[in-house]
Amino acid sequence: MRGTGHHEHLARHAFANFNPRAREGVNVFSRRSMLKAGLAGLAGLTLPDLMRLRAEAAAKGQSMGRNKSVILLWMTGGPSHIDTWDVKPDAPLEIRGPFKDIPTSLPGVHICEYLPKQAAMMDKFTIIRSVDARESNHEPNQVFQTGNLEAEPRLNPKGHLYPAIASVVAKLRGANQRGMPPSVVLNMQSRSHVAWGGYLGKAYDPFRGDNVSQLFQLPSGLTLDRLRTRRALVEQLDTLRGDIDASGAMAAFDRFGHEAFDLVAGERAQAAFDLSREPQKIQDRYGGHDWCRQALLARRLVESGVSFVTIDLSNHSASGTWDNHGDNIPPYGGIWNGLRPLLPVFDHLLTTLVGDLADRGMLEDVLVLAMGEFGRTPKIGTQDSSDGRDHWPVVMSMTLAGGGFRHGQVIGSTERDGGAIRERPVTPGDLAATIYHHFGVPLGETYLDHQGRPRFIVEGGEPIRELI
Repeated sequence: MRGTGHHEHLARHAFANFNPRAREGVNVFSRRSMLKAGLAGLAGLTLPDLMRLRAEAAAKGQSMGRNKSVILLWMTGGPSHIDTWDVKPDAPLEIRGPFKDIPTSLPGVHICEYLPKQAAMMDKFTIIRSVDARESNHEPNQVFQTGNLEAEPRLNPKGHLYPAIASVVAKLRGANQRGMPPSVVLNMQSRSHVAWGGYLGKAYDPFRGDNVSQLFQLPSGLTLDRLRTRRALVEQLDTLRGDIDASGAMAAFDRFGHEAFDLVAGERAQAAFDLSREPQKIQDRYGGHDWCRQALLARRLVESGVSFVTIDLSNHSASGTWDNHGDNIPPYGGIWNGLRPLLPVFDHLLTTLVGDLADRGMLEDVLVLAMGEFGRTPKIGTQDSSDGRDHWPVVMSMTLAGGGFRHGQVIGSTERDGGAIRERPVTPGDLAATIYHHFGVPLGETYLDHQGRPRFIVEGGEPIRELI
């Protein structure tokens, strides 16, 4: 079966005892360090080109919509669906696992006992229990982040070239506000945990926000004052050349150069990444755990104009923290010692983020998705473990909120043992189409591969009708 192989991992389980000796949170340094512009941390973005292409897309009549954005909580490693959103309380112990189920605010809907905050807010959420993950794998984690079944580099030599949904959004729609990157990835533990620009080029790779101190760090010997001086010199040269250029090309270059500079050294980006500017009561509401601080940063970024934020919800660079193969298979732990400590943190993160967005009047515009690569085996104790579950790409669960969609529902179901889809399969293409629908990106849009052939941004998918 595709995607079920186990890999050797050497890293220690980073969630043991919640890292009591580790400094948590997004480390924000002095104001001086935050005022440094980040040419070196732009992950290869060709900023003037990016700004120009965004303007060209708008000129073609492509709808920019309102301030639509996405926050993807990427549960790296593949969370167990049976031990989270698709509980099987009437199944034998080896299937239902060690956790109890609890009722939610939706009559007849039960989820895991370690997700009580989400259970109380289920009117704001949709759970999808019938996500078809049969082509998905991890390391690299690209099928669901691209919406393309061919984006599986282990089996397809060109799998890494299919662009991330976030990259397509960056190209066809851009950021919501000038001076902000269109796509940001936070807490990235490994490049293999996220998808990239692929055929679109490095200009559409996500802006890496995993190390705030490096985001605005200039190359050696270059200060912000010198950068501004260089821009002033360029402006003078462009003015002179603009007098000669009757076509207006230089004026256009000047405009896009200004926007690129605003992203590198402008106040908007610096302020968005600076958590010290957030009121203390809001910081306290999210709490000090690193994942929760990243969620707060994600909210600040979409509020400031970023269109797509991905948070790598992991704490080690192997397959991912949610890859709970068993207590005797480090670094993950099993369902009890590996998964159980994660769920209260995730429950707090998810509900705090959604509640904060709702309080700010942003939830209609911000779509929050929480998902991983696949589910876990119906039967516990795989791979000679006492309480682990192996990869199970046959089916998985996910949850989402916001975006102006209809919520307070469960979509799809699985068989009694949670091992297969019973009704209403949802594919990676369907999820991609739903996200593009949210952004107002036409589903018939294409991009060119390296041979110059057009490829559709959505292949074999349509927006999830129950949400619209």
